[in-house]
Amino acid sequence: MHGVFTNGFGKFCADGAGGGVSGVGCAHDFAILGNGTFAFQNLRYDRSRGHKFAQLAVERALFMHRIEFTGLSHGQMNAFLRDNAQASLFKFGIDLAGQVAAGCIGFDDADLDAAIEGAMIAKYRNMGQTCVCTNRFYVQAGIHDRFVERLKRATEALVVGDGSISGVEQGPLIDEAAVVKVEQMIADAVSKGALVVSGGSRHKIGSTFFEPTIISGATEKMQFATEEIFGPVSAIFKFETEDEVIAAANATEFGLAAYAYTSLLGRMFRLNSKLQYGMIGINSGLITTVEAPFGGLKESGMGKEGGSQGLDDYMSVKYMCIAGLTAGPCD
Repeated sequence: MHGVFTNGFGKFCADGAGGGVSGVGCAHDFAILGNGTFAFQNLRYDRSRGHKFAQLAVERALFMHRIEFTGLSHGQMNAFLRDNAQASLFKFGIDLAGQVAAGCIGFDDADLDAAIEGAMIAKYRNMGQTCVCTNRFYVQAGIHDRFVERLKRATEALVVGDGSISGVEQGPLIDEAAVVKVEQMIADAVSKGALVVSGGSRHKIGSTFFEPTIISGATEKMQFATEEIFGPVSAIFKFETEDEVIAAANATEFGLAAYAYTSLLGRMFRLNSKLQYGMIGINSGLITTVEAPFGGLKESGMGKEGGSQGLDDYMSVKYMCIAGLTAGPCD
């Protein structure tokens, strides 16, 4: 992985699902190139050195105008970067964990075909290893059983294997630790009353391949209700009322992305008003685009990337007042 500080703006790059402060400030190769430019190569997670690296960055704040940090949430690192950015008066943007917050809500009035299609996109892209992948499925009681059965059929049809082979739809998890984490979450859920509807084990291919998994009977007491799965596990929670599911979806310190399926226009606007998320997809499981602002609320970040809003913190507003102009040549 490669990250560069250039033109006075800092960019911390993070790799995917390593856990903790993924990839932040842990360069194996580091150089100061001059003219306000840092260059880093081979960034990878190393908690013991990440804090020291961040300290070096803020110590160079005389020519730094902004730090942009993308990675998984870690309170000590986040506080350090935020506090030093404020103390040094340079701008600071942060894009943190989102999956633990990401909920996909299916209401009784939803188009079930569209809901299943969107659920597959929102959950299983990159084997569930993106920050906007659904962590929790909330399905209203009236369609719950049909949703589970339809999702089961679609999930079991996924082709797992080498991504370089035509037709393969699902690849491996990033490393052995990611596989162990998924196994622990499934075991935790089962021990607390959940049912494994499909999958639930390492794939017969071996290595870090894992079966796309569906779990029903999920509750707020289970590990994946408050921690990122970052793997191919669909955890399904049943709900009765709109107010109930909004409260459940908001019951997290994070707030990056949420998805909802409904045919009621009034409900769409209520969800937009009440869901505490920076991005909300209505009847769509794929909502990110460079033309739109990307970013979360609460502990999922500060500032935006993408869209015109993503440029705001990279620019400064100036005011100029001119008086005493007289007619004459213009130089």
